[in-house]
Amino acid sequence: MIQTSLFKQFKTALEPKLHLGSGLTVALSGGVDSVVLLHLCKTYLESLDPHLSIPVEAIYVNHGLSENAQDWQKFCEQLCLSLNIPFKTKTVNVQPKPRQSLEALARDARYQALDELAEQGNLILLGQHADDQLETFLLRLKRGSGLAGLCAMQDTVRLSSGRQCIRPLLNISREDIEAFARTFSLVHIEDESNQDDKFDRNFLRNQIIPPLKKRFNGFLKSTLRSIELLQQQQALIDEISQADLWLCLDKNTVPATLKLNELEQFSALRQSNVVRAWLNDLGIVMPSKAQMSQILTQSLDSREDAQMQVQLSKGAIRRYRNKLYFDAQYPKPLDVKLVNTTEVILSDHACVQQKQNGLLRKPLDSEVVSIRFGLLKAQIKPYKKVRSNTLKYWLKEFKVPTWQREHIPLVYYNDALVQVVGHFVSAEHICEESGISWELIQHAE
Repeated sequence: MIQTSLFKQFKTALEPKLHLGSGLTVALSGGVDSVVLLHLCKTYLESLDPHLSIPVEAIYVNHGLSENAQDWQKFCEQLCLSLNIPFKTKTVNVQPKPRQSLEALARDARYQALDELAEQGNLILLGQHADDQLETFLLRLKRGSGLAGLCAMQDTVRLSSGRQCIRPLLNISREDIEAFARTFSLVHIEDESNQDDKFDRNFLRNQIIPPLKKRFNGFLKSTLRSIELLQQQQALIDEISQADLWLCLDKNTVPATLKLNELEQFSALRQSNVVRAWLNDLGIVMPSKAQMSQILTQSLDSREDAQMQVQLSKGAIRRYRNKLYFDAQYPKPLDVKLVNTTEVILSDHACVQQKQNGLLRKPLDSEVVSIRFGLLKAQIKPYKKVRSNTLKYWLKEFKVPTWQREHIPLVYYNDALVQVVGHFVSAEHICEESGISWELIQHAE
């Protein structure tokens, strides 16, 4: 029986993930896959011990891309009402951008909305199925993707906030999902855009995949098996890359930097993997093949004093004193003329916090506390140094990269520089027994 087999596959995919969340949130579009997913969740919860309480809710994200979107929202609301399932909705504004597909923009907006609306701690369930996986694989193949791209969709995806989403239908075919819906007379909507072959995914779905399935028996299962093997190989590469990365990381810098002396010991392929693993951990979009070639060539083959800068989408790769840095290229923060709290939010959204048990004496009643930036000619004598010199001199001695120097918060008492946050305190403003310290909390990406 298709319905029994499908429910068993859904249960097998769901149960190992249940510990990740206190409840279930279904991303409901009104299409057959998400409607079946919602019914499977309802059926699963009804099969549990009555003493077990796992709440379920549904969220419809209105992209506004179809004139029928409002009707689909009403359909989803009525469906949830009939099943006694809490329903939420949010309208998002998807604006076309150059060199970015509308599908990708809508997906990103949908994930953000799901993240915002889903109950805290809930596991978000997405309705992608095996045919969606096949389409994704072929689209990536058409684009010339590497191994990571050809792995297509994972059964678990982590949002930028850390929340977990899972795809419990990813190994179930569209044919079986539609058969399940017919068996239980489940009403669903049809998105008229699915028939528009100007979209690559629809062209594959409507014109290419059906004859492939007809010609090659078991084509869908064979492709899914290949994708699974690719994912296993990628997982192995990731393990090796993380081990290599650990050897190359300078973990004393924030964010962590790459030590070039260690990196150059590896082959070119492993060097590329280390750089990709490093950028991935920083949440940076992967560089192109040409950019990666520039990064490795400029960092490993150029003179040590050469000015290196490889521009990426959200910053640049730079080199300083035989290390690779990622420069997010934030604008220099604005000065804070009066600080009268223990936490200061800067104009670039970083945060400076006052901590106890530091070396800096507390300000006197007659002293105004301010935070300033970029005053590299200011004079200061760091604690345990024998003489005074300019801030520029000390930052060079402390091996601070040139592009970071104007972004370092400088704490002033009146017009006296008393602390260079993250580096040192003025020797003339020390209190070893009951002092304070200011610390910089890094930007949240």
